[in-house]
Amino acid sequence: MGVFCAMSPVLKTLASLISINSINPEWGGPGEGAVADFVEAFFADLDVEVDRHEILTGRENVMIRLRGIDSSRAVVLEAHMDTVSVDGMTIPPFDPTVEDGKMYGRGSCDTKAGLAGMMHAIRAIAESGAPPPVDVYLASVVDEEYAFRGVLGAIDWFLNRTVLPEAAVVAEPTEMRLVRANKGCLRWKIETVGVSAHSSKPHLGKNAITAMAEVIGRLDEYHTSLQVRSHPLLGSPTACVGVIEGGDQVNFVPERCTISLDRRMLPGEKSDDLLEEYRRILSDCGDCEVIVHPAEISDEAMETPESEVVVKVGSDVLSGMGLNSEPCGVPFGCDVTKLSRAGTPGVIFGPGSIDQAHGAVEYVDTNEVELAFAFYRDFLLNYGA
Repeated sequence: MGVFCAMSPVLKTLASLISINSINPEWGGPGEGAVADFVEAFFADLDVEVDRHEILTGRENVMIRLRGIDSSRAVVLEAHMDTVSVDGMTIPPFDPTVEDGKMYGRGSCDTKAGLAGMMHAIRAIAESGAPPPVDVYLASVVDEEYAFRGVLGAIDWFLNRTVLPEAAVVAEPTEMRLVRANKGCLRWKIETVGVSAHSSKPHLGKNAITAMAEVIGRLDEYHTSLQVRSHPLLGSPTACVGVIEGGDQVNFVPERCTISLDRRMLPGEKSDDLLEEYRRILSDCGDCEVIVHPAEISDEAMETPESEVVVKVGSDVLSGMGLNSEPCGVPFGCDVTKLSRAGTPGVIFGPGSIDQAHGAVEYVDTNEVELAFAFYRDFLLNYGA
């Protein structure tokens, strides 16, 4: 284990967060409760407002407010407290270690490093005694890794107080780039329905698995054609057949077969329109009934214009730090899309790479964690100034 006594405060906080198991209950974990306790205790000695807001049974967002000079305006830093499971990890998930400038452990990259940086940014400003230009909120939320119910609860919390923030910075691993656009995500099922028969007389049935093979072939052609569409920051939309299930036993002609799909959407694409397009494409496919089911997850893409103040301030802060200040896009989804649709334009920013998130060996660069803390602090000091 690294020499934690020699760590900076923000890295000590990150190590403490990693050591807490906050696996989302949907993946068999205990949830975010112990992290929520830690976040609340972190601010206990400061002149800030703390409110725990129950979203699901035993699962609470922790909402922090630091008053600014102009309390008619507000900005929010947002980070999720839950992680994915530790299945398949090849390192100790909750024993944070440091080696070669990297801190290892589940959540180190996604997204406890960003949360630690945001916590210390607000603490540094509160301890300085000089209020920020506008009110500052930290929304530490639950359930990002499953159904985004935490951020939706945070939005309701703001709306109930009629104080929707005018800008948001959401922590995710972006390799220290300012992200102003991300792809949306649509997940749903397609089912083929045939006719069951004894496998000794297959001609008496209609094979739903064989029909699904034709469906998948047609989908492959369609998904390849998506490459002609392009977005300047996000590239082309993508789609993947991730799960296939069918048949009951080997001596039956299978009556049903189902696939689950993941479609990454560009700004402007609408989930309902896409599902109708799939229905059209598959309307004459094979001799079995093809059912395109409704969306199970629908989260449309986000694009915050460069003209928005949140983008300008973020870019200026990065430029002042000598870092790449050109806004970019990412293919993954996160809480920012929900905030954007609610009327709070946002950007995504944080230490680490999405390539390490959810990985068997998850880690974050410790220098990036320090830089992210400085970015969050300076952003809050410059927004509304």
